[in-house]
Amino acid sequence: MGSNAAEVEITRTKRPDDPQTLLRERKPQAYRFKDDGLIPNHPKWPLVIYKSAVRLPETVDPAVFEDLFESNGWGNSWRNGIYDYAHYHSRIHEVLGIARGTGKVQFGGPKGRTLLLKAGDVAILPAGTGHQCLKASKDFLVVGAYPPTGKFDVCTTLEDRKKALVTIPKVAHPRKDPVYGAKGPLMRTWRIAKEVPAGARGWRILYTIKRAAEGNL
Repeated sequence: MGSNAAEVEITRTKRPDDPQTLLRERKPQAYRFKDDGLIPNHPKWPLVIYKSAVRLPETVDPAVFEDLFESNGWGNSWRNGIYDYAHYHSRIHEVLGIARGTGKVQFGGPKGRTLLLKAGDVAILPAGTGHQCLKASKDFLVVGAYPPTGKFDVCTTLEDRKKALVTIPKVAHPRKDPVYGAKGPLMRTWRIAKEVPAGARGWRILYTIKRAAEGNL
């Protein structure tokens, strides 16, 4: 969660009756990050990205993301940007829908990955995943939401990390993918990632997650 330096002006446009009509079927891109000593990230579940998952004609209101997430049980939505400093949430998962513009976002902390997010993209962050906006267009607008279980917090310090290492693994698996529902790719990707042995090498973890995302497990 966060904000842009410049205030975003929103022109009211058409709100579709059914946000599902704007969905595109997309395979998830999964990124798993290690604890870097400050940003713990999630010990099992990867960041999941759906590229261009939602069609956003100029006539469509950004509220389509709010409606879509709410229809799958992810609520308490907000509209804003992403904080320009590294932070994470230790007690809840988060979904970010890109409603307007583009943003260069670093996930996983300084040693993680920097991704360019564009309108129509969706990022699903398991608890503990570091995120920080490095650069964004003036019209960059994000819609965020959360599953019904968990408690919102913002963590940035070493003191936060001590408590986060205890709370992050306890955050429950969501009942639905915020984009594709109960049978969405997120459900399988996180379930399979959780089952990978703790001592597995990095290549095996990523290979297993990739196969799960493609429906081959």
